[in-house]
Amino acid sequence: MLHPAATRPDFADDASLDPFQAAMASRDADVLSLVTDALAAGRARIALQPIVMASDPSRVAFYEGLIRVSDDAGRIIPAAHFMDVVAETALGREIDCVMLDLALKLLRDTPNVRLSINVSARSFGDGKWRRTLDQGLLMQPHLGERLIFEISESSAMILHEVVIRFMAEMQPRGLAFALDGFGAGLIAFRHLKDFFFDLVKIDKSFIRGIGGDPDNQILTEALMMVAHQFEMFVVADGVESAAEAAFLRKMGADCLQGYHFGVPKFGF
Repeated sequence: MLHPAATRPDFADDASLDPFQAAMASRDADVLSLVTDALAAGRARIALQPIVMASDPSRVAFYEGLIRVSDDAGRIIPAAHFMDVVAETALGREIDCVMLDLALKLLRDTPNVRLSINVSARSFGDGKWRRTLDQGLLMQPHLGERLIFEISESSAMILHEVVIRFMAEMQPRGLAFALDGFGAGLIAFRHLKDFFFDLVKIDKSFIRGIGGDPDNQILTEALMMVAHQFEMFVVADGVESAAEAAFLRKMGADCLQGYHFGVPKFGF
């Protein structure tokens, strides 16, 4: 079992930290312990959020799978409390492995569902994660046709050669790739041609209240234009109202995601 000490330095014992920093470090260590214990005990599940067709929001294009872990009392540990902390650590790789295994099982059990999951580029080179993927596709090769890997801009750029090689290897097997948080990260437009993304998810920061924000309208339109030029589908993420949905539909978004269409929940 992974221990938090293996995933980050023990800042809580560092005398150079002020009391607030020490308290924050202690809190992070406690959360990491809870997450580590939850994974070891099999207390991880997938919450599903629908991504709908912009042209017909009654049709679900696919679901995004989001990992949820709980403590021994059954209380959910919010992902926001640990994902940023563990992203580049061994615990982050373990979370990606567990999530991939859960996703493959869900796809095997629900033949008509397409699913996207978030993954760090670092996991593409992780032996355990790759074995989980290879074994899943060996059992049912066509599962790959219903699986989408979402990669953040920052993760893609930090290990861009690893991501490009993995994409070239996996796309012939049916897997698709989504660029998450498009417009808010490190990828310059000139780098898009080096990757093989099938779709982009425009960052939520451009979507909120877009109908009354001319600046975000211009930026979102530019992002959509670039994506479509590279033959990528566009998902507008963070849609929270009918007005936003209608505006984005007119702008040319292919799919819409957000609380207006459904919150992440267990089951369909």
